[in-house]
Amino acid sequence: MPKPTQPRNAAQKSAQHYFKKADLQPDALAKQVRKKERAASAANTARLRELRLAKEAAEKQAGENGAAPRRKPVRAARTVVRMTY
Repeated sequence: MPKPTQPRNAAQKSAQHYFKKADLQPDALAKQVRKKERAASAANTARLRELRLAKEAAEKQAGENGAAPRRKPVRAARTVVRMTY
């Protein structure tokens, strides 16, 4: 890959400086966005973990007190009606 040529005058130099800065800016912005997303995801994961642990502790305590853990009611199986013609 050839090396970029050196600017010949001040206008080229300032333009090169501007475009070099512009190229770096989106990367920094993307990194900031990813960092915020990771932090939000980590916070959500921590919140869900706390809820799960609290639920498990409550179920364990209820089991120790003799109360049966709550279960979902079992639905009756659907009956199949076969029709003959």
